[in-house]
Amino acid sequence: MKSYDLITPEGTRDLLYGECAARRGAEETLRGIFLSHGYSEVITPALEFYDVFNNKTRNIRQESMYKLTDEKGRLMALRPDSTLPIARIMATRLRGCTLPLKLFYSQNIYRANPKMSGRDDEITQSGIEIIGGEKKRSDLEALSLAAQALDLFGSKEVRLELGDNGFYKFLIRELGIEDDESVRVLIKNKNTPELERLLEAYFGTDKEKAAKMLLGLPKLFGAGEVFEKADALLDYPELKARLAELKQTYDALCELERGDRITVDLGLVNKADYYTGIIFRGYIEEYGQAVISGGRYDTLIGSFGIEEVAAVGFAANINAIAAAVHKNVKLKAPDVLVYARDGCLTDGIRHCRSLAQSGLIAEYYDGEDEQAAREYAKSRGITRIDVIGAEQSGAKAK
Repeated sequence: MKSYDLITPEGTRDLLYGECAARRGAEETLRGIFLSHGYSEVITPALEFYDVFNNKTRNIRQESMYKLTDEKGRLMALRPDSTLPIARIMATRLRGCTLPLKLFYSQNIYRANPKMSGRDDEITQSGIEIIGGEKKRSDLEALSLAAQALDLFGSKEVRLELGDNGFYKFLIRELGIEDDESVRVLIKNKNTPELERLLEAYFGTDKEKAAKMLLGLPKLFGAGEVFEKADALLDYPELKARLAELKQTYDALCELERGDRITVDLGLVNKADYYTGIIFRGYIEEYGQAVISGGRYDTLIGSFGIEEVAAVGFAANINAIAAAVHKNVKLKAPDVLVYARDGCLTDGIRHCRSLAQSGLIAEYYDGEDEQAAREYAKSRGITRIDVIGAEQSGAKAK
């Protein structure tokens, strides 16, 4: 039988030194932003009942979940998403609380990705949820926080991509398409020829109008001029009203941020069924995929058996951000190496504590040989060695 005791499962990996510093740094950056804007932290269990994620409104593909059973035989899942557990909290422990409510989290999610896809199955996410806020105000705040986060990741070039899931969902309903995964993937990949072949059955019917609008969605991307093109294409009163709302949000965001970093993509669709309106993605130059993903979900919380509460939020992929900035992270060497000679071990520990309390980084050397301590200090880039039990301390490393 093959032994797996020396490897990690596919989609997971060990983190060392600078990688840990990069990941913690990204988390702390976001945590600082969220706390400074009045958000309160929540932590949900890594292990949840499967039912939290399996519902028509909350549909997450069961193939992407890590599942197991508890001692009573009940089906459980490792948390594949952070928004759904927070919606559960709103229906239970936070039911009836004063709204609007601003929450943030930093925790792992677990998703089974196709092998050899290069994607992590264990991902650290940091994100926010604005629950119960007025739509235009909370959408703009979420987008503004996402833009601030992108700016602080140290990238030379960042981009925030803005769309609305409502256009796609409206047209899918008009066409009566129930299993829309194939359509969604083609629009996401902007594969217009294949999308046209898929929709050609609707041409020449009373649904041709909706089909041509759906076919045009992948082409509606770029800067502010997209809105004029979209207004000419989307010939339904409901869609024109939604387009006008999105334009207001776009204009307001351009007042807050550099307009050349904000793009519009009406072909931006999300496979999470719970998104009902604005959706957005954030990109940094050093990483090829989105590092921030978010949107509006106004029916999700109500699916847990309480009155519907409008909400918007986003999550940042800490794994991706850390990988992108890892090359720029330099670990700081200790300020002092403390070596205690025989008979002075407790004095050495006491000296280390004193240095640490004074604000220095002091490492206690656990080896027996003083010369080895000096060589160790040199290899670590530690310029000061305090030898306890010697006539003088604070020697330079040689």
